[in-house]
Amino acid sequence: MDVFNKFYSSVSNTVSQLSGVLPGNPVTREFEATQFIASAGPGLLWKVYKGYKKSTKQEASIFVFEKKLLDRWTKADRDVMIEILRRGVVQLTKLRHPQVLTVQHSLEESRESLAFATEPVFASLANILGNTENMPQPIPNNMVNYKLYEVEIKYGLMQIAEGLAFLHNDVKLLHHNISPESIIVNQQGAWKIFGFDFCIANQSSPGAPPFWPFTEYCQALHPLTQPALDYLAPEYILSASHSPASDIYSLGMLIYALHSTGHQSLGNIGNDYIKFKKFANELRNLPQSRLLCVTEGLREYVKLMLNTTPELRPDPHQFLKIPYFEDVGVKTLNYLDSLFQWDNLQKSQFYKGLPQVIQKMPHRICIYRILPCLTKEFVNPPMVPFVLPNVLLIAENSTKEEYVKYILPVLKPVMMIQDPIQILLIFMQKMELLLKLTPGEEVKSDILPMLYRALESDAQQIQELCLCVLPTFAALIDYPAMKNALLPRIKKLCIGTSYISVRVNCLLCLGKLLEHLDKWLVLDEIIPFLPQIPSREPAVLMGILGIYKVALSHKKLGITKEVMATKVLPFLIPLCVENGLTLSQFNALAALVRQMVATVEAEHRAKLEQLNSIQNDSKVMERALSSVSAGETLVPLPAHTDLDDMFSGLGLEPFTAEKPSAPAPAPLAPLASSITTASSLTMEEKQRLAQQQDTARRFTRQQPPAVAPAPPAQPPRPVDLTSSLLQANLTQLSQKPYPKPTTSQLAPSYSASSFMSTRMPLNTSYGHNALGLEAQGAAGGAAVGATTWATPSNANYSNKWAGSQGRQGGVKQDWSAFESLLPAQQQQQQQHDSNKNGVKADGSGEMMDLLS
Repeated sequence: MDVFNKFYSSVSNTVSQLSGVLPGNPVTREFEATQFIASAGPGLLWKVYKGYKKSTKQEASIFVFEKKLLDRWTKADRDVMIEILRRGVVQLTKLRHPQVLTVQHSLEESRESLAFATEPVFASLANILGNTENMPQPIPNNMVNYKLYEVEIKYGLMQIAEGLAFLHNDVKLLHHNISPESIIVNQQGAWKIFGFDFCIANQSSPGAPPFWPFTEYCQALHPLTQPALDYLAPEYILSASHSPASDIYSLGMLIYALHSTGHQSLGNIGNDYIKFKKFANELRNLPQSRLLCVTEGLREYVKLMLNTTPELRPDPHQFLKIPYFEDVGVKTLNYLDSLFQWDNLQKSQFYKGLPQVIQKMPHRICIYRILPCLTKEFVNPPMVPFVLPNVLLIAENSTKEEYVKYILPVLKPVMMIQDPIQILLIFMQKMELLLKLTPGEEVKSDILPMLYRALESDAQQIQELCLCVLPTFAALIDYPAMKNALLPRIKKLCIGTSYISVRVNCLLCLGKLLEHLDKWLVLDEIIPFLPQIPSREPAVLMGILGIYKVALSHKKLGITKEVMATKVLPFLIPLCVENGLTLSQFNALAALVRQMVATVEAEHRAKLEQLNSIQNDSKVMERALSSVSAGETLVPLPAHTDLDDMFSGLGLEPFTAEKPSAPAPAPLAPLASSITTASSLTMEEKQRLAQQQDTARRFTRQQPPAVAPAPPAQPPRPVDLTSSLLQANLTQLSQKPYPKPTTSQLAPSYSASSFMSTRMPLNTSYGHNALGLEAQGAAGGAAVGATTWATPSNANYSNKWAGSQGRQGGVKQDWSAFESLLPAQQQQQQQHDSNKNGVKADGSGEMMDLLS
């Protein structure tokens, strides 16, 4: 918030400063000034503002001269100064050269100001050397402790010399005021000639030798209305003349100021004309020791440039050829400025060797000087693979702020280029750097779509590199993108590729992505996908095995027993017999299968034990409710069931028999005896017994349910004896005579009330069987010698029905096949229960009496 407030206050101050200057100036109609950054020109009268063009948003700098700065001057000096400034900008606007400051909008004048717009500017050379007059206060951060590198000075001097060569040879113009205030350093670090306020144009006719009229220095005028004496050539005093060599002298004095302590001129004259005349005479015998501050390779040439004889000074072309400029950095920068003159082959050779130069260049030069030249080539796709490594090399040495501000905006369009394929390859190789410097939002909006395109590429190397880098920033991928965009592409590539290495890398990538997924996404998308992989090479199988192990063991994930039993194990078990597996691979696969089988067994056994415990508790509860309502003592449920006997003899007794360690739940009646052994019970058993005791106590306190009155007996229907006899006789005549039935074959027919459930109370007058097969009991009775029929005392049988039943019983039924389902002990138990309840086993004679 503080940063925002500072920025807001800075913008507000700039707007308030401009409000009294620019509102009436026509420049404001096309350009917007945002920040006061520097000053330039004679006496640094021009204020330089950072801004942009409103129509195109293109960056620009706005130069503003406030007329109120001259309020203390006399009217004559003020008029002369304004005219000089106006004349200098007009001359500048006419010139077009790489080493001359470019004007974007010509001079506009209002009552309060003069203003014009140029290319983006950093500062004047005077500002950089420490002259902060007419600059914003406090000084901008980028100007504090600013130091020029040697390569910047070398290339800057080369640019100024080239500019002077253009002015002298092509334009036939003398600058007449080369000084730090007249040199502008633009945003890319290039030095540009400015300040044509005192320039002298050629006055000769075409074809004639150039002639530049001479004007003497006037001490009566304000010093700022005349050239700076510190940089004025001595012939101005000694011979009252000037020539192109005069600008070379000014350049030599500029070189001295660049290297001297405190960046002072050699004579340190200021505005003292008398002192200037004295210094001009001293220059005739200038000792070498006065130039010791200048670089050794340049010292002797500076002495030559400061010679009082103009003809002995080197011209701009000679100056450019001195060994001082034979520097790799200078040549590199010069080549970058002239790239448009070379073809693609020459450019490619240069870009291949550029990384070695970039590593030796100062980082500021790489960012502001080299990078803009490189990014111009991004519009030429065939050259991008040669340029991109150099841009990424500069990014390696950049801070995150520099990367976001200067490099990322120019990389975004390149990330969209798919041809040539080497562009994607370079990005994949440098993905770690991109992820480190790129903010999260740009990763999602620009880098992730590029990775999607890499997965869909046909190049194997790009696919493998992409799969390797994807897990490194999986945390930045949101859930919908992971589920709907990334995983489907990886799965499609894994199934469709013909390269084993790509398939293995797909599996490794999925394995590393698992920790960033949730359990259900893995179960729905990953686990069902693995059996669909077509190849069964050992490397692929180990990749699949790794995914299963991670999913099974990761604390956030897990595989359900249903999925393991129905999908995973049926897929893994056949893989165990693959012939291509090594022993260690087989052991790993077998160990995973055993682990899954053990997991399924343990989880399902726990579930079945829980279900079995619930069923036993419900049975005990039902029996307890029945016994409590009847006031009788519970008989424990048998531990041995008929289902166990059904599978006897098949070798399944160890699995079907009840384990002695898990006894059947004790009945509720003898709760006291169970409680006496409480010391050997677990906490769960104690809680269950206490719950059963409370339930039994509640039911004993309840009133016995009222017995519903028996429905009134319906009168027997009248029987037509005549038709019955006729029907019986006809049946006997049409059939073979049967042997006379015995009394044991005349089995009684039971009503529906005799087929009661085995869960009925044991004190009723109805007989019961464990399987509910009463007729089987009758057949079995003949074998054991006694029939255990239990007939109700109030049974009402129809004679007609009984006779018909007797006739049907003439065919003896064979029930011996089911005798094994009725164990003898159960039949004896039933007979014992019947005798205990007072039910008399009727003989065949008594049965006939009942039927009659």
